[in-house]
Amino acid sequence: MGSLALRVAVLDRDRCDPRKCGGQPCIRFCPPVRNGIEAIKMGGDGFPVILEPLCIGCGICVAKCPFEAITIVNLPQELEEDLVHQYGVNSFRLYRLPYLEDGSVIGVIGKNGIGKSTAIQVLAGQLKPNLGKLEEEADLEEVARYFRGSILQDYLTRLARGEVRISYKPQYIEKIPRVVKGKVGEVLRRVSAPGMYEKVVEMFELGHLLERDVEVLSGGELQRLALAACLAREANTYLIDEPSSFLDIRQRFRAASAIRSILRRGVRVMTIDHDLAVLDYLSDKVFVFYGRPGVYGIVSGPFGVREGINIFLQGYIPSENVRFREEKIVFQVRPPSSEMEEGGAPLEWPEMTKSYDGFRLEVRAGRALQGDVVGIVGPNGIGKTTFIKLLAGLERSDEGYELRFKSMSYKPQHPEPRDALVEQVLRDAAGRKFDSDLYRSEVIEPLGLDRLLDRNLMELSGGELQKVAVAEALSRDAEIYLLDEPSAYLDVEERYMMTRVLRRVARDRKAYVFLVDHDLMVLDFASTRLMVFTGEPGVHGVAEPPTDLRSGFNKFLKDMGITFRRDPETGRPRANKPGSQLDRLQKQEGEYYYLAA
Repeated sequence: MGSLALRVAVLDRDRCDPRKCGGQPCIRFCPPVRNGIEAIKMGGDGFPVILEPLCIGCGICVAKCPFEAITIVNLPQELEEDLVHQYGVNSFRLYRLPYLEDGSVIGVIGKNGIGKSTAIQVLAGQLKPNLGKLEEEADLEEVARYFRGSILQDYLTRLARGEVRISYKPQYIEKIPRVVKGKVGEVLRRVSAPGMYEKVVEMFELGHLLERDVEVLSGGELQRLALAACLAREANTYLIDEPSSFLDIRQRFRAASAIRSILRRGVRVMTIDHDLAVLDYLSDKVFVFYGRPGVYGIVSGPFGVREGINIFLQGYIPSENVRFREEKIVFQVRPPSSEMEEGGAPLEWPEMTKSYDGFRLEVRAGRALQGDVVGIVGPNGIGKTTFIKLLAGLERSDEGYELRFKSMSYKPQHPEPRDALVEQVLRDAAGRKFDSDLYRSEVIEPLGLDRLLDRNLMELSGGELQKVAVAEALSRDAEIYLLDEPSAYLDVEERYMMTRVLRRVARDRKAYVFLVDHDLMVLDFASTRLMVFTGEPGVHGVAEPPTDLRSGFNKFLKDMGITFRRDPETGRPRANKPGSQLDRLQKQEGEYYYLAA
């Protein structure tokens, strides 16, 4: 590894006790830098604040602190060696590569734009790494020799000789109908190895879709078809990019079990996923990608799956002493208080129904309070999007009921790109707020939209388009905000920041927010209450009234038959193996998600 020259001091507030340290020696002994300005000062809450741009990492404060509350860490910086691929002059650079292991599922985690897809393209043989030699034609066997003595050398050598049979599941499954034509059954038969057709049809519950044209499939149906086609092929290496997008929670864990079921001697699997519960359940080891999105990415690992995901959440890699994120991502291990101030008129709806050919939704009477973020959970095809459209006025109930409100902002499930610049779209939605510092700090910066403002929506990736759609919806002044699957294609950090923006909008504007999503982390972070949909997917749905998070998660996960334990270090939910001792115990106690009080 090359040198990491950027070093800063980091304060552990749990260890620090400014009341007992006799005059804050960390501040008094900090050497003046940059025209006499000190790099440590007292914050308004009584704790020292280390100003990262001014800190030179000298270590004096570390020696002076009586509580060992300060450490020196490295900041992410490009390496001086291990460059695997560079796209061009001043273009994205990837350092190191993850590798596959025989009989294992290797997970990959990291921000969008950090090189995960580049790495998979290299491992798939779709991209020949140039080792930073822009003027030379890449030779895969030469690249293999670069990794001599490692698992990668053997893999890349076999790849160069055509001995690796690859099956690849792409990230953006909505593009499949553009290149794949025909009925679902016909498509699967064309790609299936002997004996695999029937297996994948059963594993992914595709029996009722076999006579349906690919072009009319929903996002969840396309994802299941793509996964089935990937696993049905005759291959020894499976590269699976984001298998959980658009799948409901039960389908996500069925897909994870299906992927693990193909493991045997001589078979390797690598998967990228931003649903941490699924990645944890699916993987044997994890590689962490960090760096600067769009500029460079560095591969670290492999780590044990628990250790790797926790490293990513904490933003610090102990083995390299690198801190790549300022904030830890922290989970709530117990539900927040369900008590809310009723500062205004609640949003209420009566019992109503909505019928289509072959499907009927029953909505129980319910209400939302000002400042509520109502998380909506349930299987695909159960009527969640129909309910959102009823609230939005895009559909009318069988009784002709129409919700009355002054203003509404709606983010559809699948945002459609249009010929417009991002800045103009957001300016039109935000109005005069767009030029304010508050709008920039509360919307533009948290959602990472600064570098997209001069881009056309037609040029954006799926994740970028999703962020713009969320920002556009939240930029409008409205009484009610309706967001349908806003986390699709967003990475873990983007999902976390998006939920914080949602909570802030609901609280500060005293708005009613309804959020449909399948990622438990998103629902956990964002929701104040939960609305559970039950019934038979595609036939009959029942929308229960909003309830507290504990009751809601218990009811929903009981229907799914899934329980979650909590990681003792980060508090994140980890799915229990079906039938395990803890799974049986939690089901017996009726605690499927939060710890007992």
